[in-house]
Amino acid sequence: PPSGRGSIVHPRNIRGTLFGMLVVETIAKIRRMHFGQGMGIKTICRELNLSKKVVRKVVRSGVTEFSYKRTVQPRPKLGAWLAELDRLLAANAARASRERLTVMQLYEELRGLGYDGGYDAVRRYAATWKQAQGSGTAVAFVPLTFAPGEAYQFDWSHEVVLIDGATVTVKVAHVRLCHSRMFFVRAYPRETQEMVFDAHDRAFSLFKGTCTRGIYDNMKTAVDAIFVGKNRAYNRRFLQMCGHYLVDPVACTPASGWEKGQVESQVGTVRQRFFSPRLRVKSFEELNALLIDKCIVWAKANRHPEMTDRTVWEVFEAERPQLVPYAGRFDGFHSVPAAVSKTCLVRFDNNKYSVMASAVGRPVEIRAYAERIEIRQDGRLVGDHPRCFGRGRTIYDPWHYVPVLVRKPGALRNGAPFKDWVLPGALEKVRRKLKGVDDGDRQMVDILAAVLTEGLPAVEAACAEAIAQGVHSADVILNILARRRDPAPPPLLLTSPALRLAHEPVADCARYDLLRRIG
Repeated sequence: PPSGRGSIVHPRNIRGTLFGMLVVETIAKIRRMHFGQGMGIKTICRELNLSKKVVRKVVRSGVTEFSYKRTVQPRPKLGAWLAELDRLLAANAARASRERLTVMQLYEELRGLGYDGGYDAVRRYAATWKQAQGSGTAVAFVPLTFAPGEAYQFDWSHEVVLIDGATVTVKVAHVRLCHSRMFFVRAYPRETQEMVFDAHDRAFSLFKGTCTRGIYDNMKTAVDAIFVGKNRAYNRRFLQMCGHYLVDPVACTPASGWEKGQVESQVGTVRQRFFSPRLRVKSFEELNALLIDKCIVWAKANRHPEMTDRTVWEVFEAERPQLVPYAGRFDGFHSVPAAVSKTCLVRFDNNKYSVMASAVGRPVEIRAYAERIEIRQDGRLVGDHPRCFGRGRTIYDPWHYVPVLVRKPGALRNGAPFKDWVLPGALEKVRRKLKGVDDGDRQMVDILAAVLTEGLPAVEAACAEAIAQGVHSADVILNILARRRDPAPPPLLLTSPALRLAHEPVADCARYDLLRRIG
């Protein structure tokens, strides 16, 4: 504006001036001139070059600022498409957060239907629509506080990492102590119940205790049925785990993630701090070791949100004595029955695992843990393997097939379980030497069969002794085992002097010749 003269407003812009163009400095000047200096409206109009309507409005309204807001937004191109855009926005809002489209994608869909307007109009309308939807559904919350050892929260998240060069979406279990904010995260290939059990055990082992209450959402691995209010029918195995650790489980209201807001917030923090940029590891073991280190480093480096004079780790150390003592590992497995095929295999989770040959013909129980598979028959362990999370793979233990080799020794050369089978040092040397012998397979099977009764360390030692003597036949090795197995001769008994003979008999066969001559 011109110096000393205020704003110059043309009469045609009076309405715009009143509601948008009249600056607060000009309003203040009008008020000072009228109320402070006693100047009339005509004089003020002449001095500031303003219309009477403008000055009168300022003087009579008593306000110090005018603002103008357009009540009707003209949309010459978008107007005909508002109903369709409302439908797209509503459908998009109903999707899960991970599946929602961006405004640009919605704009492209609208363009595909025939809309020929610009993106900015769609973007502005989408922002207004979202604001209107939010204003009607805004909810207030009460901040929560927890005593030491009172509660923890549990949740899952999905993260993307590079494992051995391949992009993998891993499932990350989150456990958070509500008082100290100390948390634990661990990655798994699945979200199955045995993974839930393993995550709890490893978290409680790290914390060296647990809380009296656990807060969960209504995950299927824990809750079988949802009733009115907080009543839930919990899974039997999940209740067993809670009973083992002395935890009282509490399930949130469906679709009410704010009831466990701490762990929900933790998901975002871990995603931003731990998984960005994308982690590159060789295996799950390396990934989980890295995550534990990151949890401890984060706790020692960050202040507690309420006790700002201490770190999360310091508050956690103070909370530890209030935790329920760690009760030891819960036997957390998922059990399913299975049949054993004639090739000593059972099928589980799209893979096959071998069992002892003696288990063929009767059903078995498969116990699936987070990292291994146990196969039992009438309580007896007949198979134990690292768990495989691929598809269509067969996992063998060659020792399961040794009893079958006794009847079919020729299978040693071409049997699938024995492909690339590397035996312990001395046994492998004997095997290589017997390959050049006509009945080498039979001899090697006899040696392997001895492992079932004598044990691998004893057979390994016998093989080493035979090789040291320059021999490698099965007869020699079995003979060494027999000599080592037979007990030592009994010790000689000491005779009392009172029982000794004065004249000990002498072994003399010549006396028999004397009798023959006399006869």
